[in-house]
Amino acid sequence: MDDANAFMALYVREREPVMVFVARRTLDVSVAADLTAETFALALRSWVRLADRSDLEKRAWLFTVARRQVSGYLRHARVERRAVERLGIRVPQMHEDDVAVIEERAGLRELREALQGELARLSRDQREALRLRVVEDRSYEEVAAALGISQQAARARVSRGLRALAHALEPQRAAREASR
Repeated sequence: MDDANAFMALYVREREPVMVFVARRTLDVSVAADLTAETFALALRSWVRLADRSDLEKRAWLFTVARRQVSGYLRHARVERRAVERLGIRVPQMHEDDVAVIEERAGLRELREALQGELARLSRDQREALRLRVVEDRSYEEVAAALGISQQAARARVSRGLRALAHALEPQRAAREASR
């Protein structure tokens, strides 16, 4: 199989799993489409190094790249589009039917509900620390100053809040994967 066909086979086989993986972490199908496109743009750029690897190794590499894309997006609250633009890849527009299918497969409604419920159970202090750190992307120094606490206390509040949210979402993930 030539390189173009091999890459296309990888894309066809892994596009949906990568998209669902990203959508479950961003809770936004549009962002998931952008980050998935970037993941495959990077795969195309790296194809010389990837082509001879096993399907399992290629898949692991893709999911590592996707996880890093999500991390960068969440950390910086923006999608880096340079790789996609440099390669001239046009990101397809998502039709609302496609959005609905991906949201369903990723269980985004259930995740949003679980997240909302767990956020309501957090203490006001933890919610505020999370808002400042995660939503507003402030440094721990800024979070501490805004809350009138030490940086160590700010880190602890954010860490405990994130741990509680992650723990609350675990049953959702387990149930979702069991239904596959």
